[in-house]
Amino acid sequence: MKLPILTAAEGASWEAGLLVALESGDHGVVVARRCVDIVDLLAVAAAGQARAALIAAGLRRLDADAVDRLAVAGVVPVGVVRRGDGAAEDRLRAMGVDYLVPDDAEPDVVGSVIAEAVSAAEGARPGRTFGDPAAATSRVIPPTGTAPDLPPATRRGSVVAVWGPTGAPGRTTVAITLADELARLGCGSLLVDADVYGGVIAAVLGLLDESPGLAAACRQASSSRLDAASLAGLCWQLAPTLRVLTGIPRAERWPELRASAVGSVLGAARGLADFTVIDCGFSLESDEELSYDTLAPRRNGATLAILDAADVVLAVGAADPIGLQRLVRGLAELRDAEVAAPIWVVLNKMRRGVVPGDPRAELTAALDRFAGRQPAALLPYDADALDAALAVGKTLGEVRPGSALRHSTTELAAALAGVPQTRTRRRRAVVSG
Repeated sequence: MKLPILTAAEGASWEAGLLVALESGDHGVVVARRCVDIVDLLAVAAAGQARAALIAAGLRRLDADAVDRLAVAGVVPVGVVRRGDGAAEDRLRAMGVDYLVPDDAEPDVVGSVIAEAVSAAEGARPGRTFGDPAAATSRVIPPTGTAPDLPPATRRGSVVAVWGPTGAPGRTTVAITLADELARLGCGSLLVDADVYGGVIAAVLGLLDESPGLAAACRQASSSRLDAASLAGLCWQLAPTLRVLTGIPRAERWPELRASAVGSVLGAARGLADFTVIDCGFSLESDEELSYDTLAPRRNGATLAILDAADVVLAVGAADPIGLQRLVRGLAELRDAEVAAPIWVVLNKMRRGVVPGDPRAELTAALDRFAGRQPAALLPYDADALDAALAVGKTLGEVRPGSALRHSTTELAAALAGVPQTRTRRRRAVVSG
């Protein structure tokens, strides 16, 4: 049985001749439709009419998001490039197109590569390039310029997603302070604002609101190769071991943070820092998928992609009766979203008066009773220190190093980094003295 395929070449010189050759012989494929552009290609793919697609390297509006949509529709993209055009090959691979054929390839080679691509997609087997069994699908291209303080390319850092339910439990405060304390422990730290409902990390730290940040990183990841060096160029460097990738200051810009592009950014971030701390949006709903007949942009797709890629998820809840109730429901939402990473519960804004008796004991008991969990950290509410830091756009470690909130977050950072507590106590003694 022949595999039905699509083509999208926008009149490229190779298209007509190759299609005639494929149709005239027994090459294992049949052309179901010639698509006029990327919109037509995605619509036909979503209708389930094909198993693979031959795509010209120069197809307009082809990006990583379009490749991701093809994958969701069960259509494997096969790129067609001019022989020797290494830039086009790298661009397609950066978008996620793992199978390539030259524009002068024989029909038998094209049919063989398509069959291999479809078979590998179904069996998750490694792919091949240009029909050569010995050729790997991905090549490591060294960056043209590397910052002197970048880590080795072989490093794979950890992703820490800071999430919490609605109600302002303090996700941003926890993310900023945690990233700063990880950096002070000697770990390379990258703080990312990925709140699709309007991030405020730039404003809190006194950075330029309209800096490119995560949106620019997503655009680059969708259209070209994004590596650690390229990502570093889009970050603010607040300290030798602390970088910040700012978010979208206006909530209506959420379509710029596509889930597939965010995943590529996280891949580059792992090569840039030991720990990537991400301030996520609160919502885990997928209503967009239920509102359209075809694949549609998902506002919460970026948050779900981050949680799926995270090595640790910090679930932040306010340490009061309402906040705890929301947190318990939020933990159930994380379970329904099938988050596989370990979940560390962080109770934030702990204070006396709002909880009868000993807040630490009462909150721990309530969390164990209603969620079956123990808190990884209980962070005190230090309004004076937070106000002082916000007033000058700096971190707690810079403005109030003796803050109780800062000390508790340092212990949380040490637990994540695997630093012995004796070391953090020694540092605290030096700071206090």
